[in-house]
Amino acid sequence: MENKRINGNDLLALGYAENSALGVALQINKKRLGFTREQMLAHFSAILANPEAYAEDAVFKTLAQELLKQDELEASYIALKEEGHYEIYGEEHIEEGAKQQMQVAMTLRVSVAGALMPDAHQGYGLPIGGVLATGNAVIPYGVGVDIGCRMALSIFDLPAAYLTEHSDALKKVIMQTTKFGAGQGFQKGDRASHAVLEQDTFAMNDLLRSLKDKAWAQLGTSGGGNHFVEFGVIAFDQADAELGIEAGEYVALLTHSGSRGLGATLADHYTKLAKQLCKLPYKAQHLAYLDLGTAEGQEYWMAMNLAGDYTSACHEVIHEKVRHQLGAERLAKVENHHNFAWKEMWNGQELIVHRKGATPAAKGVMGIIPGSMASPGFLVRGKGQMESINSASHGAGRLMSRTKAIKTLAPSDLKAILNDQGITLMGAGMDEAPMAYKDIHTVMAAQQDLVDVLATFSPKIVRMADDGSRED
Repeated sequence: MENKRINGNDLLALGYAENSALGVALQINKKRLGFTREQMLAHFSAILANPEAYAEDAVFKTLAQELLKQDELEASYIALKEEGHYEIYGEEHIEEGAKQQMQVAMTLRVSVAGALMPDAHQGYGLPIGGVLATGNAVIPYGVGVDIGCRMALSIFDLPAAYLTEHSDALKKVIMQTTKFGAGQGFQKGDRASHAVLEQDTFAMNDLLRSLKDKAWAQLGTSGGGNHFVEFGVIAFDQADAELGIEAGEYVALLTHSGSRGLGATLADHYTKLAKQLCKLPYKAQHLAYLDLGTAEGQEYWMAMNLAGDYTSACHEVIHEKVRHQLGAERLAKVENHHNFAWKEMWNGQELIVHRKGATPAAKGVMGIIPGSMASPGFLVRGKGQMESINSASHGAGRLMSRTKAIKTLAPSDLKAILNDQGITLMGAGMDEAPMAYKDIHTVMAAQQDLVDVLATFSPKIVRMADDGSRED
């Protein structure tokens, strides 16, 4: 017990409130400063009781000063409202932290409706798998860091047997097509061109002008984290008239990646701006929003849409390169994105719908919901359920953190699963092992009311970042 780290719950038990002083106390505690756990707790208790006595203390003055200004800070915050109702799908498989985050999101003055998808897990601000509809306000952290992250599926007129007969050639196609890993980009002689780079929004402000060259260098790259390029088999049990595809099995290319350094930089900049302009209580600070009636709100909205268009262009570059190298006819292409905000009509009013790690699933809208590197993904068509705010999950969802996966999962178990499924893996770390994710079949069962399954995609050749790096 002596060495057990002091956490937020310990401080709350002492009487600390859930505010910025709590964060300052935890930062001081990280240093430990030669005190035992009991001594630190005693100091924290004494400072809370009489912060004036510690206002000039060499070790604890930052905490004392933070406590002394809490009343002034509280008076400056935008008040929250009573928690509103939101729908939960697959609740028994969703961690408590994600539900608590969604509860906080529903207390924003601008929040109108919310829903939690069955792949949900805790994130920053809005949980991953969280859907939040607001009135004329956009939340940068409700969109997320990887703005416009996208799934794209190309179905080719090639039989499933093509994958095994040309496995080595297909691996080369992937390796020659894109780059993985945070910070990766193409040299000028190898860069792709695309109309997205000519959008006027790149000239909107100094920040976007400064990002244009990096965006060009990273056009057609795939980044790190859970992003991938996969060849696999897509199986249609019956023909789909809308896609014009007969029942059968086909070779397909599935890609997952986002707006790269462009989106990450924009997310960081506008989240900081929102926090400056929208002062919320500590527990809701990551949900700071921008009013779309302001210049700052409009600026973020335009930047967000540019990042979404850029992500789409990245996938288009990858898919066109692959199609050209295969020399095959593409029967259909389907795309959908998450980590975005849309203007949509819901219950008779126009709202801003944030889908952080959630797939649009309005009636008739098609999407792709992947599993993991060793479990199937699904081509779906939305049913348009109002309760879910026309949304569905964006994947299986993490079962454990990246750190826990690296520490606890065995590479030998991953190898056995891949061998059993006949999957070739290039790159990736144990943080992306299928065991680190929820069971995709359980997730799909929890959203039968939200989507219809049209086809099943089984990955066979999977490429991810070599270093397990997070997105930049």
